[in-house]
Amino acid sequence: MARIGFIGLGNMGGGMAANLAKAGHDVRAFDLSAEALDRARAAGCLPVESAAAAAAGAEAVITMLPAGKHVEQVYEDSVFGAADTGAILLDCSTIDVDTARRVADAAMAKGLVAVDAPVSGGIAAAAGGTLTFMVGGSEAAFARAEPILSHMGKAVIHAGGNGAGQAAKICNNMLLGATMVATCEALLLAKKLNLDPQTFYDIASVSSGSCWSLNSYAPLPGVGPQTPADNGYQGGFAAGLMLKDLRLAMEAAASADANTPMGARAAELYTRFTEAGNAGVDFSGIIRMLDEKA
Repeated sequence: MARIGFIGLGNMGGGMAANLAKAGHDVRAFDLSAEALDRARAAGCLPVESAAAAAAGAEAVITMLPAGKHVEQVYEDSVFGAADTGAILLDCSTIDVDTARRVADAAMAKGLVAVDAPVSGGIAAAAGGTLTFMVGGSEAAFARAEPILSHMGKAVIHAGGNGAGQAAKICNNMLLGATMVATCEALLLAKKLNLDPQTFYDIASVSSGSCWSLNSYAPLPGVGPQTPADNGYQGGFAAGLMLKDLRLAMEAAASADANTPMGARAAELYTRFTEAGNAGVDFSGIIRMLDEKA
């Protein structure tokens, strides 16, 4: 088993680090939150006093941070000066493609190997070790990263060179945001047309309207499998994080001169939803804003 430095023990990172420790890895964990460090200790990780201490002597360093600026700062201020030459850096944060490529180039200049490996699956999948990893990096780097990532996920997919993992994540979540809005609209329309929502679900989930947002994450309480809608739209994937990903997608679309009208509309709607005080609400809760009775 490997010695792994893990930096960032939030809702996602905490579960991921715990699964690495459960698999037998020597996990040196760091977070600014003392409470997060206590949870990591209880899960079998060894809390350390700084990001540099987590990186020192590690064969692999995993970061799970809020945004590209945080990844770049931690790499420059802590990881690059502490990590052993030849260590592999795995950034599992969701950040912009340009920053992912820039930090990978900087790592290479320091004699380190880097991959971007953003995740899909949410908090429950992070805790359960069933995440999907979309990995950007060389073939050789992916071969080193895959055995580590497999202890935290059900699928580890090589998307291409550095930055490709972030590109895949951005495109995936733009699709998710747009389909969730469309799913909410369809369910609300079905209700106004006097269709029973569960009956509509039973039909659409096995017809051409079938999609993950409906089949696995239906945004109405009591419809389909249990989802955050059954818990007052708490837990799951926060609307603020969905908006972050949609904004990254819109920035990428602008830089690539790509036409994304549905993605843009989803970004507009999630902006309205979060600005109304719903940043911490599950992203499926947007159905309440779309329902004119709400």
